[in-house]
Amino acid sequence: MKKILISALSLFAAMTSMAQSSVYTQRQYLSGRGSDDMVQWDFFCTGGNNSGKWTKIGVPSCWELQGFGNYQYGMKFYGKAFPDGIADEKGMYKYEFTLPEEWANHHIELVFEASMTDTEVKINKRKAGSMHQGAFYRITYDVSDRVFFGKKKNLLEVTVSKESTNAGVNLAERRADYWNFGGIFRPVFIVCKPAINIERTAIDAKADGTFNAYVLLNHTLEDAKVKTTISDMSGKKVAENTTDVRTGGNEANVSFSVKSPKLWTAETPNRYKVSFALIDKNGKTLHIEQDKFGFRTIETRAGDGLYINGKKVNIRGVNRHSFWPETGRTLTPQRNIDDVKLMKAMNMNAVRLSHYPADPEFYDACDSLGLYVMDELSGWHGHHETINGQKLIREMVIRDVNHPSIIWWSNGNEKGWNTELDGEFHKWDIQKRPVLHPQGNFSGYETMHYRSYGESEEYMRKPEIFMPTEFLHALYDGGAGAGLYDYWELMRSWPRCAGGFIWALVDEGVVRTDMNGMIDNVGNYGADGIVGPHREKEGSYYTVKQIWSPVQISMPDNFNGTLNVENRYNFLSLKGCKFDYSYVKYDGAETKTVKQGTVNGADIAADSKGEIKIPAAPDNADALSIKATDQYGEELYTWVFKLKDADKLQVKAAKAGKPVMNGNTVKAGNVTYTFSETDGTLSSVTTGKSEYKFNGGPKFFAYRRADRSFDQFYNHDDPEAEKKKTTYTAYEDQGTFAGLSCKDGQNDTLIVTADYKLGSLQKAEWRIAPDGGARLVYTYNFNGVVDLMGVMFNLPESDVLSKQWLGHGPYRVWKNRLHGPQLGVWSNEYNDPVPGESFTYPEFKGYFAGVQWMKLKTKNGTITLQPGTDKEYVGVYQPRDGRDQLLYTLPETGISMMQVIPAVRNKVNTTDLNGPSAQPVWARGSYTGEVTLHFE
Repeated sequence: MKKILISALSLFAAMTSMAQSSVYTQRQYLSGRGSDDMVQWDFFCTGGNNSGKWTKIGVPSCWELQGFGNYQYGMKFYGKAFPDGIADEKGMYKYEFTLPEEWANHHIELVFEASMTDTEVKINKRKAGSMHQGAFYRITYDVSDRVFFGKKKNLLEVTVSKESTNAGVNLAERRADYWNFGGIFRPVFIVCKPAINIERTAIDAKADGTFNAYVLLNHTLEDAKVKTTISDMSGKKVAENTTDVRTGGNEANVSFSVKSPKLWTAETPNRYKVSFALIDKNGKTLHIEQDKFGFRTIETRAGDGLYINGKKVNIRGVNRHSFWPETGRTLTPQRNIDDVKLMKAMNMNAVRLSHYPADPEFYDACDSLGLYVMDELSGWHGHHETINGQKLIREMVIRDVNHPSIIWWSNGNEKGWNTELDGEFHKWDIQKRPVLHPQGNFSGYETMHYRSYGESEEYMRKPEIFMPTEFLHALYDGGAGAGLYDYWELMRSWPRCAGGFIWALVDEGVVRTDMNGMIDNVGNYGADGIVGPHREKEGSYYTVKQIWSPVQISMPDNFNGTLNVENRYNFLSLKGCKFDYSYVKYDGAETKTVKQGTVNGADIAADSKGEIKIPAAPDNADALSIKATDQYGEELYTWVFKLKDADKLQVKAAKAGKPVMNGNTVKAGNVTYTFSETDGTLSSVTTGKSEYKFNGGPKFFAYRRADRSFDQFYNHDDPEAEKKKTTYTAYEDQGTFAGLSCKDGQNDTLIVTADYKLGSLQKAEWRIAPDGGARLVYTYNFNGVVDLMGVMFNLPESDVLSKQWLGHGPYRVWKNRLHGPQLGVWSNEYNDPVPGESFTYPEFKGYFAGVQWMKLKTKNGTITLQPGTDKEYVGVYQPRDGRDQLLYTLPETGISMMQVIPAVRNKVNTTDLNGPSAQPVWARGSYTGEVTLHFE
């Protein structure tokens, strides 16, 4: 026991000695690292919830999400620097801590990663420094002469004002289209360095292996040197250099070369470690600063494009808020990593940080996993004043400058730029990365937001590089995927288009602690995401994933095992990819694998086409599923190609008996069909167990968007047209019912025909079989502009419990969002979520493609539909828009068979402004369709 104690004491002494002599930068957290390990501080809130008393709060956090203060969304006070009624509470914090004895006589910094928004700090009753104004920036105070070491406690006191006394800060950050929180929302820590140290570094590592670095000391040091060591990520030394510190100065300009480095791109995120050692004239190492970086070269070639390492790249990007519903802007390191993985899973290669710098861990994840980053100075229509803006840019750039993922700096958003600040970024960035004005034309980039399809094409004719920093606004179930195929094919076809950034990644919905935990998106303001607030996947997630996959696979008409493959990577061949194939057969609701295997990718170069070969299809296979996996083992996409129709679904038959018609009813076994005597439609179906009320069907319907003229275009003759752009107008069927008739058909079927004249619906022919099933063949004639067209049944929605189907799924489609859903057997329970308020996906209702059969489970039993062809769409009731119905109010079309389904608009542009696939259809002539129905 004594030996163990002596060993423990020896170990402690050795650790203390090491700490005393440490030449490395050390860090001690006073808060948690994120929302999952908050540290309790004393707290007093001056207004709103839980105010007027000293209590405790977790740090870091947004105080509203901890039950304090007032929730506030910026738009209500848009454009006003100091408005009446603003939530202006303050938070006062206290925290006691100790520092190691061995840190005495060192350089000590107190660091706040971010605090919202005016922040005043005292340490041991003395000011740490001047008040900081600006919410999203690292605040650093030199407190070497203000702190105690050893057992004596230090008292930290912080006052955070939710509103700033600086008009520019309020206009840039607090009057924006996002939540305004208060609090110390990122970590707080103490940094310890040797007394004479490396203050900061700035790296410029080029694709040719040239390594340049600016190394700034905190103090002049004669005859000093900086030793630079570069290692790979495993720690193996790659290169080394020693550079003199400038005589009489406090800086060194390091420059040397590394032979044939592995390059950094979003596709090949190769990184290196670098160590900068400050050495005095006696050869003693005073301080070592370490970092990670990547070799890569950024070029903006005027009127041409963005080049990384000499290769033109296409940006598949998205805008991302730092956000989580329960914690606001306070995240965790893992949540930052997960968001990068989420974007990579959608095959994105870029992210714009809207509208402020993100957590440091987010950049680290972009560096290591591979995303191009636009790092943005806060500013939303309003901009920062010059003097304060200069400070914020310095804080932003010197913190983030060495991340290889950062390709651009952004000076605010949508005229939220102060042009006097444009030159500030390059003062701190030796790489001189492009500085952009999002929604503006600057630095050779035209970044205009939310242009229609035709306007986008016009922008691409202009001399600047077109790269919209926001496009296809993803409100509710519009935008993002809807129209993306058209836009992306257009963008790829124009050499001066560099891609763009979808708005936005996530719904910014807050769990309101003052409203029983409801998720508040502030109507349509925050519900802009491709995914929900907890990253629930909407339909557009899969659309984006498919369209933006860098590997595209198609099946030739005469498939014999050879698949067409297009490599849309900018740098990689497909040699590192793998392709898992499965031939499947659909046996009712069961999917059986007939044959499967894996083939390696062919050596198809970037930006070129080729083939991969797999075994030919077995005779009994209905479909081919093929999954493309990248060099890191991550799925790029899985396609399912139909080879042939699956066998007809076997439905439990009713008791056989030749159908008999009596008046307006037909009895087949224990199934009875009742037809309306006034219009010939199906009124009800009864079985031995229950009755299905149809209230009519098939009924023809055709609708055009209500603001259209009969010639498709916007109806300028209608003074109310603008109010009708989200609604639909029916074409009334002026036909008349001509009567019911019946005759015997083949195989003991009875053919019951409802005839019509002088209208659109021509005929509904029911071929009722002895087993109680019925095959309906319908014919209609229509000429005109339509956004929806087909026939429908009025099966009460309140009766339906669930559905299962063989077809494309599990998500619904729109006319301009057909990509994403894939062939398979899918099912879901009835749901009716309100977009922006509830987040249940996939939605039950909508339009479904490629359906070979669908079973609707109702309160009365199960109805099975088997369309005669999977070229028509099956409509399942009326898709639901948000409560404000900003995108659409679609007509009620019950359970329907549709030739034409509607496109969906986004928040900014109506459907016909979103490209060719969103246009209405000019219907011409006669249409015939069929569907078989069984009732259980």
